[in-house]
Amino acid sequence: MAIYEKFTGRKRESFSSYEDVYNNYSLTWEDDFNFAYDVIDVLGTEKPDKLAMLWLSNEGEEKRFSFRDMMLLSNKAANFFTSEGIKKGDPVLLVLKRSYFFWVCLLGLHKIGAIAIQATDMLKANDYVYRCNEAKINYAIMTGDGKVTEYFDQGYSRYKFIKKKFVTKRKNAGEGWIDFEEGFLAADESWSRPTGKDAIAAEDTMIMAFSSGTTGYPKIITHDFTYPLGHIMTGVFWHYVLDGGLHFTISDTGWLKALWGKIYGQWMGESAVLVYDFDKFDGLDILQKLEKYKVTTFCVPPTMYRFMLLNDVKSVDLSSLVQCCTAGEALSPEIFNEWKAATGLGIYEGFGQTETTVCISTLYPWMTPVPGCMGKPTPGFDVQILDENGELSTKGAIGEICIAAQGPASRPRGLLTSYNCSEKDTNAAWHDGFYHTGDTAYMNEQGYFIYVGRNDDVIKSSGYRIGPFEIESVLLEHKAVLEAAVTGVPDPVRGFVVKATIVLRKGYEPSEELTKDIQSYVKATTAPYKYPRIIDYVSELPKTFNGKVRRVEIRERDLEKTEGYGEE
Repeated sequence: MAIYEKFTGRKRESFSSYEDVYNNYSLTWEDDFNFAYDVIDVLGTEKPDKLAMLWLSNEGEEKRFSFRDMMLLSNKAANFFTSEGIKKGDPVLLVLKRSYFFWVCLLGLHKIGAIAIQATDMLKANDYVYRCNEAKINYAIMTGDGKVTEYFDQGYSRYKFIKKKFVTKRKNAGEGWIDFEEGFLAADESWSRPTGKDAIAAEDTMIMAFSSGTTGYPKIITHDFTYPLGHIMTGVFWHYVLDGGLHFTISDTGWLKALWGKIYGQWMGESAVLVYDFDKFDGLDILQKLEKYKVTTFCVPPTMYRFMLLNDVKSVDLSSLVQCCTAGEALSPEIFNEWKAATGLGIYEGFGQTETTVCISTLYPWMTPVPGCMGKPTPGFDVQILDENGELSTKGAIGEICIAAQGPASRPRGLLTSYNCSEKDTNAAWHDGFYHTGDTAYMNEQGYFIYVGRNDDVIKSSGYRIGPFEIESVLLEHKAVLEAAVTGVPDPVRGFVVKATIVLRKGYEPSEELTKDIQSYVKATTAPYKYPRIIDYVSELPKTFNGKVRRVEIRERDLEKTEGYGEE
């Protein structure tokens, strides 16, 4: 019996149709459910030699980890962390790129009951200060690669709650960094599940994640210890991982997408995960990895499919692949059709957010992927499209994607528990019996959902979600900038690129030199992927009567002149 069956009560293959899955799929769990104990330790004991992870370095090094390895290594991490004072409920920042230490640390934190907070290594000092103070982060575990520790240290005097900082590759870090690898390797590999006051409940907070917003800085999204159960549908049913197979999702561990495709649902289905710690995405390189390691299931954003299709895909042996998926951006029919022509495989689209697991999807083998369509509501989620009055939209009418649930207590597993740990902020998105996603779509006559876009201003570019407010705040720090509005412009490769519409201060004139200086300033002040690739200088910004910038008007103007945008 595959381990996911303990929680679903039946095998995936026992369902006869999408309607059967949607109407009869259910989950059960104990009040103390914990993925590290109830999945990894069970597999580590009952199937100790089964492959859990194949890890590849950028230099070609390979490491293989069994489920027993993951059990024992996470025990060592838990022992090391507790010896350093980390305890249940402590928020811990993880900036580990694609190092296998991410999985070891994450599971070790789960075993303690501490709260894991992922972040990308592209952040700068201001980004770290905001996140550490807002989430009351006590500990940071970071890679010694690049300038990660240097940027973190630049904000050190402004951190309110940081107690200790740990680093891999200690020789690359400055003063005050504790050598994680030395302490971890010396730790005991025996560990017992906490009891009494240290016992961990399923409803305790397990994950905090930051999601970009449009009216302020990134919001904190919390998930409890039942969150991995929601990913049974992500990994076992949507990705359709094979027992004993090898799944490859391309995502850095700084993003919650890594939890979608690199751990919970895949290990619930007892598939190994391929982790490739590359520095820069290369389409041909990825195709060669699919061939060499005989990957069985695969998930990347549409942009990455596009880059792979720039190569002769037919010359690569992809016969091991049985399922290809995508999420993060809308999938164009062009990419779908080209990939199918090259491989014979359709791409099964899915939709979700940092706040959810996959909640709209195309499920193999019960559904046929339709180019341009996200799919239908994922079993476990009651998804509706509501109009601006909160009423159900008619077929073909655009409305907001909403998930039926009275509140956190009645939510489907995988849906967030709160925004900003605040009842007020949570109720702003979760009211009248629905969680409001902020994304818009419409339903066709066959019941498939077609994505339209955000009903706010978040920009989706090459798989990243970028909030305009953060970039505007940085732009306004530049000596030449008086006002700024950040929007997304359609781009054939990245989906959207970041554009800044700027009003200059007196004494400054638009020039290529000034544009490059502003772009460099943004790159140096915040994560580089956020910089505006396009800068447009105007005499004034379009505004409402009460002074709010009308980004929608800027976007509408840009639709008439998008040709050539996004070129470097």
